[in-house]
Order: sequence, then C-alpha cells, then structure tokens
Amino acid sequence: MKNLSDHNPKIVLVCPLDWGLGHASRDVIIIKKLLSNGFKVIIGADKAPLSFLRTEFPKLTFVKIPSVEIKYPKGKLMTLKMLFSIPQILYSIQKEHQLLKRIIASQNIDIVISDNRFGLWNKKVYSIFITHQLEIQLPKWMKFMNGFTNKINHWFIDKYDVCWVPDFPGNKNIAGVLSWPLKILKNTKYIGLLSRFDTNILIEKKYDILAVLSGPEPQRSIFEEILIEEFKKSNKKAIIVLGKPDFSATYTKNNIDFINHLESEQLGQLILATPMVISRSGYSSIMDYIVLKKNAILVPTPGQTEQEYLADSLKARGWFYSVKQNKFKLKNVSQKFRNFKVPELNTQNSLLENEIRKLLEI
Repeated sequence: MKNLSDHNPKIVLVCPLDWGLGHASRDVIIIKKLLSNGFKVIIGADKAPLSFLRTEFPKLTFVKIPSVEIKYPKGKLMTLKMLFSIPQILYSIQKEHQLLKRIIASQNIDIVISDNRFGLWNKKVYSIFITHQLEIQLPKWMKFMNGFTNKINHWFIDKYDVCWVPDFPGNKNIAGVLSWPLKILKNTKYIGLLSRFDTNILIEKKYDILAVLSGPEPQRSIFEEILIEEFKKSNKKAIIVLGKPDFSATYTKNNIDFINHLESEQLGQLILATPMVISRSGYSSIMDYIVLKKNAILVPTPGQTEQEYLADSLKARGWFYSVKQNKFKLKNVSQKFRNFKVPELNTQNSLLENEIRKLLEI
C-alpha cells in the first residue's frame, strides 16, 4: 500500500458489482460522503450501474470495468447455474484484477472501494471491500458445501485492507447470519445502513400501488408480467418502475403507468407517497425502506438464496411481509402486509462518516 500523505485530494475509485442496481444504489451515499470530505471520486462500473451512476453524478469521471455476464435461469436452479459458472467467474475476477493495475497507474488512484467485486484489490493502494454477506447462504441440498464456499469468500475478503459491512453489529443487525455470522473476519468494520434516499418531502398521492423492479433477466421480466396481470384485475392506479436506467421512455396501459427509471429523489418521494410498495427483497431495497420507515411487500427472486433468506428472516421478525413470486396474488397481499411494521432504528450514519474520515489519515 502506498503512502498517501503527499496526495491532496486523495483519489478514490468506487466500483459496484453490476448484477442489478442494488450495489450501485447503496454506493450513492458513500460517493456523496467522499465528495463532501474532499476526496476526488472516479467510478468504475458497467452496464446498468454505469448508466445509473452517470445520471446521479454527471460531473464525475467514469471508467468501464466489465464483469462476468451470467444469465439467470427461469427456474430455481440458480445456485447450480452459479456452480457451473465458477470457471467463468474466476476468469472474470482475474481479468478485473489485471485491469485495476492499469487503472491505478493511469488515474493515480489512492484508494479502491469495491462493492462485492472480488478482484478489485491491489497492494499498492488502500483496498476496501463492501459486502453484507460474510456468510453466503446455500440451498438446503447444498449445505455440505457451506464451509468450502465461505472459505473462498473469506480468502478474497482477506485480500482487502478492510471489509465494510453495511449493517449494525450484534442483535441490532438487519441481515441476520449473512452479516453477523459466528466467525467475524479481523478486517471487518460495520458501517450502518446505506441508503441513497434522504428525502422527507412528501408529494401528493398519485398512485395506489408502486412496484419497483430490479435484477437480472429473465426473472425481472417474468415478475413484470405477473404484476401486470394482477394490476389489470384491480381498479387501483398503479405505477411500475422498470429498473432500466439506459432508457427514459414513459407510457401507460390500462390502469398502469410504466417508467423505465427515476432519479433517487423522485423515487424516494414516490415510495413515501404511495400506500403499497412491492419490490424484490434485495438488501439495498430493504435498507432503503428501513431508512424511509416505509412498509413494503418483498418478493424474492426465485432461486436467489440471499433474497429468499432475507425475505423469510424479516417476515419471521414481523418487519416485512413477503411472498414467493409464483404465489403472488394482489388480492391476498393487500391486507396481509399491513400487519407488519418496519423497525424504529437510528439510521443516522455516523459509522460510515467515521470510516470515511479515517481514510483522510491513511
């Protein structure tokens, strides 16, 4: 790791994983705090996260860092698909690791913040890894591989100087065993909840239902079709945010408005103003709802064990109602979700602020 004392301002490369928008969206608050503390930020991303962050931060410098492209299966065999993709994933990790060397040299990078991208560490700079999955969950039929899988996970995390976990430690944690396992890595720092939303300005209610879509295909489109059919049966006014930041089209069919993407402030206000919110149980979305103190119906991506675990865990705690995608019926969920209550937590993020200020002293 190089000495940063002679660099002013320090240059930070922030790199979210590009499987969906969750990692990019939770990095918005990190980028804002870095900028407010005098750092120069460069963003390394690809695909939808690249488009999304360019919209959020049009004045920043961007570099394209591709990652492995894995198409999710239509059924529940996602974990099996990931196992068969391991050689491809490892090759991609090696490629991004080599690409990072060239970016560090060309952009004079001081600090790298990698949100769940395993290959973006380098001994010449201070390297930070962000994850809420210190313990990866496998389906029941693969539990015998838990130890091996998490050894690989920990081997990569140990390559970084520090691992930032977006959660609270101990019994206040949100992600359960994912972020608070029996074994805590020595380089772990808990940084509290991350959310791009800071709006408290309520707009007038325009819709009865808001659905926020995200994640890779084909499951994103499958869920969209289910929602359209259910909404058409209702007389309620609905809007679906399609999670496509590369496009800006807006259109209406029957009682449903469709919009490809909304900027953070607009989406935050829409979430607050709409009585019923439906989305995936991605961890970034969950953090957003807790920060906004907003109830929501969670529908995990089929076969994605992390989302399924989070949905089940938070439902058992009485925080969020959840339902499987193939059992989603608007009539059934409309009343059930009202029996759940988002926890009242102190979400003022001094933990993150403290960690970022420490970077000034490296």
